[in-house]
Amino acid sequence: MSDARTRRPRADAQRNHDRILAAADEVFREQGTGASLEKIARQAGVAIGTLYGHFPNRRALCAALLRERHTALFEFGDQLPRQGSALDALARWMRAVTVHAAAYRGLATLLMESLDDEASELHEACGRMAAVTEALLNAAREAGAVRGDVTAADVHALMNAAAWMREQVQEDMAEHLLDLMVNGLRPGP
Repeated sequence: MSDARTRRPRADAQRNHDRILAAADEVFREQGTGASLEKIARQAGVAIGTLYGHFPNRRALCAALLRERHTALFEFGDQLPRQGSALDALARWMRAVTVHAAAYRGLATLLMESLDDEASELHEACGRMAAVTEALLNAAREAGAVRGDVTAADVHALMNAAAWMREQVQEDMAEHLLDLMVNGLRPGP
């Protein structure tokens, strides 16, 4: 019985899995996370049933597609408290999450919706993002670098807005707007 749970997938199943992920990455980059799953299946050269066999829903597909990126993002976030000022660490985190959430049009919204949806395959990653944000915000607050009334929910809303902006304007303008957001977190004179 335990062999069945630890057995590696068949080679053709693994190839299908990998082709679906590659096709999803390409289609999501072109059309956003709301793109047709049927189109992804066709582009991967598999039937829609095969796609659903590997990924029961859109969020499961996105979660698998983002798994390595999430790992890298969390490793980056874990290193930030040891690098620079508390406000700089928070700003670097906000920038990294914003860029991450803007990888595909619509991803920021999908991530925000998954934060409170425990059934979502993205919930755990969103919870981890929230925990890193909370820790960095608390450190910045304790250092007196951010206003006392700023909450983690505020920061998440700002990151979500910044990710959406990255879809709408040139990258340099998006960076400028993110800088304005971060500066708005600072306490008044």
